[in-house]
Amino acid sequence: MTSVAPCPDPFMDNEYLQEFATFPRYVRFGPFSVDRQRQQVYRDGGKLRLQGKVYQVLLALIEKQGEVVTREELRQALWPADTHVNYDANVNTTVNKLRQALGESTERPTYIETVPRKGYSFIGSAEYSDAPFPRAHSAPPENGNPHAEAGSRRWLMLVVIGLIVVGILLGAGVATLWIARFEAPLGR
Repeated sequence: MTSVAPCPDPFMDNEYLQEFATFPRYVRFGPFSVDRQRQQVYRDGGKLRLQGKVYQVLLALIEKQGEVVTREELRQALWPADTHVNYDANVNTTVNKLRQALGESTERPTYIETVPRKGYSFIGSAEYSDAPFPRAHSAPPENGNPHAEAGSRRWLMLVVIGLIVVGILLGAGVATLWIARFEAPLGR
């Protein structure tokens, strides 16, 4: 699956862009990291596909973490005043796409909490930095041996290959007996 980074929204006002420039370039929360300059979001080092408005909602929520970002604030950040769309439905859809990209649900929010009749709040803990965050290394297997998982995968692959070979040989044996059974009466 190819990843596409969101493009800056041409309708974003200069005030937003100036405010945007005052924040550090990198943001990290949970397994996610954001490179604001490149407008890219990563999960455990893998790039996520976020459309422009979904990315903008993420930034708006992170920048006001712990506070309520009203639906009206999101509408103003996402659409120019002269745009005629169903704002409520579009805000809901955009936030739902963001939740889906982050892998969370409304029942058990980890990062985005719905504040009924008001808006949304980023409830995660975001860290900011002007330098890239070091990549988190995946935790070693519980037994402490990082090579054990590769060894068990190798054994699993050998078992599967062995079962396939046994199946082929068994099938060939049954086919040979079947053919021999029908050839015997013809030969007499």
